[in-house]
Amino acid sequence: GPLSERPLMEVRLGELHTWISTCTFSPQGLLGAVQKAWSSYCAKYIHVRRGGPAGISMLLAGYCLLSYGWNYQHFSKTSLEPPI
Repeated sequence: GPLSERPLMEVRLGELHTWISTCTFSPQGLLGAVQKAWSSYCAKYIHVRRGGPAGISMLLAGYCLLSYGWNYQHFSKTSLEPPI
């Protein structure tokens, strides 16, 4: 099919620049991309007949990474203080 309709994983490295230039970076286009990614994630890992713990564990790992990133400054300040 056309390059603009291909998913990212099917785009060759030489075609990546052209594929990115066909994307819309408007707020509506970005929202559509997030919705499409979320629905494909749910279809692959959450809404399956015999699913394993992979989908939920990836969500939990993502939350842990985001939480650590949000609190990184707090963690780095407390680790430099000498123990009492």
